[in-house]
Amino acid sequence: MLIREATAADWPAIWPFLRAIVEAGETYTYPRDLEESVARDMWMLPAPSRTVVAVDEAGTVLGSAKMNPNHMGGSSHIASASFMVDPQYGGRGVGRALGEHVLAWARAEGYRAMQFNAVVETNTVAVALWKSLGFQIMTTLPEGFQHPIKGYVGLHIMYRQL
Repeated sequence: MLIREATAADWPAIWPFLRAIVEAGETYTYPRDLEESVARDMWMLPAPSRTVVAVDEAGTVLGSAKMNPNHMGGSSHIASASFMVDPQYGGRGVGRALGEHVLAWARAEGYRAMQFNAVVETNTVAVALWKSLGFQIMTTLPEGFQHPIKGYVGLHIMYRQL
């Protein structure tokens, strides 16, 4: 698996799985009816932020991550990131590879920590992955997320020093 900078040519491969994940409404705080043009602007970030794709040996896009400062001004030393893995490639280490890549990027860019603002507590695969990469749950906003099946569930803020 190769992780490389995403280009405009990658968007047609990212959009179908991003749309499906967002429409399911189980893991992201994005509107479930997110329009493609809005999604593209939210996901395909300009420098100094960064968007990458994980691809296999044939060039198939398996997943993507975007990374950026979490805050501005006096808190701009904290990074954040978001991740989407095409469900048909789940369980193959794509999320872990993207997570490790993002952490290395944040260190290299001089960030002191990384914070995830909204990890849905029922997204147990993601929570376990982030914990295995050294993140801690700092707090959970009770009923901070309305899951389409499970109702109101907690929303974790997760943090890791770099």
